Amino acid sequence: MSRRDIYYWKCDRPAAFHGTQSRGVASAEIQQQLQQALAEYFDESEVLLSPGSGQGNHLTWNAEIAGQAVFLRVENGPERDGHLIIESNVLDRVRLAGVRTPRVLGCDASRSHVPFAWQALERIPAPDLNQAFKQGTLDTNHIAHQIGAAVATWQSIRLTGYGVLDETLRGYRETYTDYYHLRLDEHLHFLKSRGFFSSSEDVLAEIENHHALLDLAPGCLVHKDLALWNILGCPHEIAAFIDFDDAISGDAMDDLSLLACFHDAAFLRHAFLGYESVRALPTEALRRFWLHLLRNMIVKSVIRIGAGYFDRDDGFFLISAGSSGQTLREVTLSKLKLALHGLREASSLDIL
Repeated sequence: MSRRDIYYWKCDRPAAFHGTQSRGVASAEIQQQLQQALAEYFDESEVLLSPGSGQGNHLTWNAEIAGQAVFLRVENGPERDGHLIIESNVLDRVRLAGVRTPRVLGCDASRSHVPFAWQALERIPAPDLNQAFKQGTLDTNHIAHQIGAAVATWQSIRLTGYGVLDETLRGYRETYTDYYHLRLDEHLHFLKSRGFFSSSEDVLAEIENHHALLDLAPGCLVHKDLALWNILGCPHEIAAFIDFDDAISGDAMDDLSLLACFHDAAFLRHAFLGYESVRALPTEALRRFWLHLLRNMIVKSVIRIGAGYFDRDDGFFLISAGSSGQTLREVTLSKLKLALHGLREASSLDIL
């Protein structure tokens, strides 16, 4: 299916929130079909699978194939989405730009052999950085600087069109304003109907006050799901960036604003410094930062409510050690209101 009318896949896909709830044990039937598909694709007589550690909306496995350590992702949603092919191309482009990503060893989204899409990636022997962050062992200043530098590096990839990418890596939307507003009313209505956030008129008015900031030419590559659980490494060094499934053609400040969904002013200051070590900040950088933090927090609020994240405990990757789902709810609402305030007042990062 086309993602032309999707702002963010996890909440806007026809099967909304598919894969975001607790998945349980992956289907034995899928595993058997996957084993057979991999054996045929790689011309190997035997492929052994073990459960993967992925926490996103894909089913995951580990495997050893022809002496290669492999990480496998499966998309089995009812939409028969084939975006893993597009993401595979994005991973290659980002690596060529100078930011390490896993090598794509194979991918089949045709569903001609099995009723799901699969992707085989180089398995990098490092955990995601969120584990070290939750344990308090992450060298946050150094890592934040590295993340900012990586964002600036992959922004060398300039794209035509805006929003979610098609098979040619062109954004589906003709203007960035069109993409930014895509499903915005629907998202705000959802939050209001769930009694979470009622200031939709204030949000729309403030966005309209800054509509000129949405005039982009051209767009740059945006990860669009930038967070520590999508970065592999050790507490002091990044090994690779993963999961570009939601990548778009968009605004230079979008990825930095995503970091602010989870981190404080100190983290963001180091990320900004890392960015500036590679390229200069764009004009109106802070206003654009708040404008995108506002849009991203609206989407994250929709996902967290719709997927039941506020009912989880601290075993869930989004919830800090010793905290609860209720704490996550309070932080989410606070960040949403903070983004609106920051945009209105052109605040510094200090308010984070």
